[in-house]
Amino acid sequence: MILRLMGRRKTAGATAMSFTDHLEDLRGHLFRSAIAVVLGCIFLGVYNNFFIKHVLLGPTQTDFPTYKILCYIGKLLHIEALCLGPAGVNLQSIGVSAQFSVFFSVILIGGFILAFPYIFYQIWNFIKPALTPKELKNSGRMIFWVSLLFFLGVGFGYFVIAPYTINFFSNFQLDPSIENRWTISSYLDLLAPLILGTGLAFQLPLAMLFLAKTGIIGSKFLKARRKHAIVIMIIVAGVITPPDVLSQMIVTMPLLLLYEISIKLVKKTEAREALESAKNLHIDP
Repeated sequence: MILRLMGRRKTAGATAMSFTDHLEDLRGHLFRSAIAVVLGCIFLGVYNNFFIKHVLLGPTQTDFPTYKILCYIGKLLHIEALCLGPAGVNLQSIGVSAQFSVFFSVILIGGFILAFPYIFYQIWNFIKPALTPKELKNSGRMIFWVSLLFFLGVGFGYFVIAPYTINFFSNFQLDPSIENRWTISSYLDLLAPLILGTGLAFQLPLAMLFLAKTGIIGSKFLKARRKHAIVIMIIVAGVITPPDVLSQMIVTMPLLLLYEISIKLVKKTEAREALESAKNLHIDP
């Protein structure tokens, strides 16, 4: 894929670039992306007390916003089951450097999330010379939409999936005599892929739109493969969530919605391209 983009950049650019020049250009984009992540890490490191207590450990506390909202809705609807709360979550550290490792993992993951728009901006600047004028025209505000969907996915994973997942595992016991005591490392291992995976999974509409514009898929293809897509979504949900049915359903449902939105976007794009083609045929003698 990288070699293909480099080949297109060579033909699209005003001055031919060698393979080494492309690698040097790519290294520059990656270096600037790394600097952005480091700056994000420094910011989180300065305010680490707040982010550790209120962000990392937030879903384990009963005053987490999600629990408050669900409990409020439950009281209005007289459904006590909606008043969730992660009862019995006791975090501990059993390794000599476990807390130190978790600290750096948290600020690194957080730094990546904060720097994501700039990272994609650098990736986009590397890919952009390889795009045709038509492709560039149809990809306006790409950075905005990719970043928006990523942050929506991260927020959905953090505020919706994480509380349900933590609640499920904190209350699951093989026997009442067995006490749940989680290590801080295992807690982060649960939270990080769930949040980042959901953020990336929310890129589905843009990925489908990109494939449609390159002629790989169409709206009819997406409609015909809807059942296969549902199976794939369930598999993806099973990978990025813990092995409980509720969490997988919570992830699968928005993915299904995003898939239907993708079909609408692809269909709209096809209609616009067909209209443009008809206009061109009408103009040409």
